[in-house]
Amino acid sequence: MSDHFDLVVIGGGPGGLEAAQKAASLQKKVLIVEKEGWGGTCTHKGCIPTKALLTCSRFYTDLKKFKRLGVQMTETSYDFAAMKKHRDSTVKIAALGAQKILHDAGVDIRRKTAEILSAGDIRLTDADGQTQQVSADRLLIAWGAVPQILPGLFPSPKIMTSDDILHIATPPASMIVIGGSFIGVEFATFFAELGVKIILVEWLDGILPMEDDEAAKLLHQELERLGISVHTSTKMMSLKESAEGVVMQAQKNGETMEIRAECALLCTGRLPLLPIEELDRLGLHYTQTGIQVDEKMRTNVPGVYAVGDATGGMMLAHRAQVQAKIAVADMFGIQTLPYDEIAIPSVVYSHPPIARVGYTERRARKEGLPLDISKSPYSANIMARTELTAQGFVKAVFSEDVLIGATIVGDGAGDLIAPLSLAVANRMSRKQLRTWVLPHPTLSEVLAALTV
Repeated sequence: MSDHFDLVVIGGGPGGLEAAQKAASLQKKVLIVEKEGWGGTCTHKGCIPTKALLTCSRFYTDLKKFKRLGVQMTETSYDFAAMKKHRDSTVKIAALGAQKILHDAGVDIRRKTAEILSAGDIRLTDADGQTQQVSADRLLIAWGAVPQILPGLFPSPKIMTSDDILHIATPPASMIVIGGSFIGVEFATFFAELGVKIILVEWLDGILPMEDDEAAKLLHQELERLGISVHTSTKMMSLKESAEGVVMQAQKNGETMEIRAECALLCTGRLPLLPIEELDRLGLHYTQTGIQVDEKMRTNVPGVYAVGDATGGMMLAHRAQVQAKIAVADMFGIQTLPYDEIAIPSVVYSHPPIARVGYTERRARKEGLPLDISKSPYSANIMARTELTAQGFVKAVFSEDVLIGATIVGDGAGDLIAPLSLAVANRMSRKQLRTWVLPHPTLSEVLAALTV
């Protein structure tokens, strides 16, 4: 006889964890199945390990500022093994924390591989090959995503994905980073701050194509100031291993160029993890960009929901969590607002970071919206100048006096975007924002100019 549940969640990443916890809080019988590690890609291969490493490299780089602040430093160095230890400790704590939250919520937790047999039946297989079948009234898919590999390329010790690079023992002397998206930019920042010679190659006209043009250009300049060679409008023709490392043949402005380095890092995006056989067996509608869902995260198959990276779109942990809350609310008849991707903030953890919510100026102009752009420089903020972080700005996009988007590039951008995300989500007007009272002196005052 199979175990029966109100909800079975497949995938222990941010979306799956949120769904399981939320459903359990409603006194539902919930099973969550994860085949690798609790916390998913975010905890083990994405958000957590990369940000832990970037914290290390930033502190190391910031030592150079101390002299201007009257603090005398002699010789400085870094210990890569210690950095990795800090990263691994952070990951372990996050994973254990996720597991404890599930346990405390009363969720049935199983570290197994799940195969969907039908909308209500799932086969579980453990590491020893032992199988068990469970059934459920509702099913939530949170499979996650995997690195995208360009045709003709094969990962190796010299040609690595963003997953592979986390396992290197020591930093290379030089590296080609292929892809100027947030993943490529973040890894380029980390390794360049450790002194690695970085060549960043992007086939589009600029890095971070989804972000504000001015913010991306400012970061481009900062990356070059860090010593990174940034090649935009550059198309990779081939990438091969050589005796010394790797060699890339590329085209830029109609001319062929050769780039050599000790290794290459592929940062060409991630693709939804889609077990085609299971999807076809269920009759689920999907494309190569993800499982198709409506505003309540419902698939075309009754009782089956999908959230997170498996649905494509913005592959962000907090997006998956919001989707999961909406899905569970719909499953069990709780009134909730529909999913609105315009209210999902994103952060590029470069140095300086870029944070955005809603419309960029470019997107708004492309859609022909009436615009009023407000911009506030970090250089006018006393705390930014005091802390030597005056490089950056905040830009707000208003349409018919309503805030529809905002971009921040500069120190603390990831935290400062939070109140602007709330404002965008609630369609707040400039008049409403003028009631804002910001503490002085703080970096948050850089937001005040947006309401003038």
